[in-house]
Amino acid sequence: MPHVTFIHGICNKPPANILLENWESELEAGGLNLPGQGVTTSMVYWADVMYRKPLEQGVDFESVESDLGTTQDDEDLAWLEGVPAEHRPAVDALRDRLRFDALSPEGDDYQALPPADEDGDVQFEAIPLPWFIKRRVMKLLLKDVYHYLFNVDYTPRSNETYRVRDHIRKLFVDQLAADSASNEGGRHVVVSHSMGTVISYDCLKNVDSCPGVDGYMTVGSPLGISEVHDNFDPKYAKRDAFPSAKLAGEWVNVYDRLDPVAFDARIANDYMRGGERVIVDQRVRNRGSWRHSSHKYFGQADLCGHLKRLLDL
Repeated sequence: MPHVTFIHGICNKPPANILLENWESELEAGGLNLPGQGVTTSMVYWADVMYRKPLEQGVDFESVESDLGTTQDDEDLAWLEGVPAEHRPAVDALRDRLRFDALSPEGDDYQALPPADEDGDVQFEAIPLPWFIKRRVMKLLLKDVYHYLFNVDYTPRSNETYRVRDHIRKLFVDQLAADSASNEGGRHVVVSHSMGTVISYDCLKNVDSCPGVDGYMTVGSPLGISEVHDNFDPKYAKRDAFPSAKLAGEWVNVYDRLDPVAFDARIANDYMRGGERVIVDQRVRNRGSWRHSSHKYFGQADLCGHLKRLLDL
């Protein structure tokens, strides 16, 4: 029977079983009832690698108010003091690109109106979130990207230290192997959100032991940011960046132009197959100001339609 392996993104999350139930419910609201269609699911859960304990059940983990905070306190960047000299140029370049050091036009509570035309490039200043929230989102992204791409040791709890990329790669590969072994005859699709797109792509492209899949979906992805893809190991090469050895079918990339994490949103030109653009870049318009939320993406009919096709339902 068909199977979907999910992987989540930045920020803390509720326990894995609750998160998986939430995502299935959000897709059902968008018109795709996976259990009802006979599709099994699993979640690659890595929040406990970066956070001390999961969010409590019932917390609206995708809301700005509860997940990112309503105060102007910034995310702690003390970890930057320990960045080795050889990593500093890459970290500084990514920090500049994410723009959380930029001054607000009108103070930290400044919130721009959505631009009338979202079809072209949207500047950071035009994303309709209060400035202090944009800053915190970008700091969370910087922390997760750095610790993953540079395989840094991280200690979320006093008795546990992880080599971040090695550990999360194993979580992803082991889950795909288990899902592949139990999935006979149906299509196997990976659906990734946010930082989960960086992790899943890295495994599909760069980990020899990673099982292959039949379809791939990235949602609200930072993969288009050059300071992200230029720091993959082995080295990224645009012309042959498509994970052809592990991905037998389509790659669909779903984005909102006002999602602050996916502000370099269209990625078909960055991950080509033999020099050809083959990724389907699907634009959606999420409601409200916080456009990165998974439940807003998964409620989109276009996303559900693509996932239904990838699963051959």
